[in-house]
Amino acid sequence: MDTFNAIIKSINSFAWGGFMILFLVGTGIILTIGTRVVQFRKLGYAFKLLFSKEHVGEGDITPFQALMTSLAATIGTGNIAGVATAIAAGGPGSIFWMWITAAFGGATKYGEALLAIKYRITNQRGEKSGGPMYYIKNGMGEKFNGNYAWLGWLFALFGFVASFGIGNMVQANSVAASLYTSFGLNPKISGIIIAAATGLVILGGIKSIAKVTDKIVPAMAIIYILGSLFILFSNVSMIPTAFSMIFGNAFSGKAVGGGVIGTVIRFGVSRGVFSNEAGLGSAPIAHAASTNNDPVKQGIIGSLGSFLDTLVVCTMTALVILVSGLVNIGADGKMVITENLSGAALTTTAFGNALPGFGSFIVSFGLIFFAFSTILGWYYYGSKCLEYIAGVKIIGLYKIAWIILCFIGSYTSLEFVWNISDTFNGLMAIPNLIALLTLSPLIFKMTSDYEKGEGRK
Repeated sequence: MDTFNAIIKSINSFAWGGFMILFLVGTGIILTIGTRVVQFRKLGYAFKLLFSKEHVGEGDITPFQALMTSLAATIGTGNIAGVATAIAAGGPGSIFWMWITAAFGGATKYGEALLAIKYRITNQRGEKSGGPMYYIKNGMGEKFNGNYAWLGWLFALFGFVASFGIGNMVQANSVAASLYTSFGLNPKISGIIIAAATGLVILGGIKSIAKVTDKIVPAMAIIYILGSLFILFSNVSMIPTAFSMIFGNAFSGKAVGGGVIGTVIRFGVSRGVFSNEAGLGSAPIAHAASTNNDPVKQGIIGSLGSFLDTLVVCTMTALVILVSGLVNIGADGKMVITENLSGAALTTTAFGNALPGFGSFIVSFGLIFFAFSTILGWYYYGSKCLEYIAGVKIIGLYKIAWIILCFIGSYTSLEFVWNISDTFNGLMAIPNLIALLTLSPLIFKMTSDYEKGEGRK
């Protein structure tokens, strides 16, 4: 077992290491340049499309529900605990590199959603199936006149394995821990509640999942953002100091002294990717179910994912932590965090100090509902990955296993499960990024043709 753990840790170091970070960000830069910064040029249009009633085409859920389902899987512990971990481990400057990752990640998500619609298929049940496995198999196969189903199969395998940990057991454990901390609820009781609630939703398939996520995600995000803004307005004099800490530390000695790309850069970029999943290939699986038949329009909607997840929600978390007084930079340039707090504990304490008796509950409920929505979103991702590998008939067994593991994950030590799922989550990016770069000329052409035609906005 020790040898196996060592192998997993070694693979994990590669999956989330310097090369992969450069691969992820580099792909985002290439797609940003090739689409002429579509993620920001079309930002206003993206929101217009999101709430448009014009999208009546083939698909299972509305474009809004597709985005909310993808956000359900990404807005989670990474936005609350992950941001705090990045600050504690890399310093306030890591937030700057999270922003950079998200800025380029918007173009990556654009390309992913565009290809998801273009190469999606209709399965035996009449549902839409799409994502990297399909644009790898069909898109790359078409471009090179070859069989790339094996590379799509590899992505599906990575996604399927990752789903059980990062999308299920780890999230159930986070919910149970929050309920125990806030209300003293026995983790096994929490597990029963989580499993039952999950079962009630996923038994109805993607339409049922979408109906829940399109309510949970906006509601919880609005509550979390409003609570954050109240704290920030109450400490408005500290906001310039917070930004000074972010920008000052982003290029400090610590930022370039922690290895090839520096401690601050490494933690900022890796936490940013973990938070918004740009380049990992998960989000396009949800976008493929959209009733929007126009790949470019769905791509524009998909580009909002990184903006809302990282540039909005993660920024709120970071600023609240930095105005709380819990994080300080000493005269020697070293960071000092009160009581050596990190992760969810640092975020909870920051909110609790700013809003006594209420702030900590915002974080606790945020963790609970964001983690639960992540369980729903990742169930869909995992089921579509398994469908690609083994067909639709096995999905019934997957549902049962998913519900049971929600219960087990709520009270079980998950270090081993986390290491495996985190590793495979990172490995998902490799086949996806290969496909995005290979098909990037098509993405650029479709974008250009769209803007030259009737779709110019």
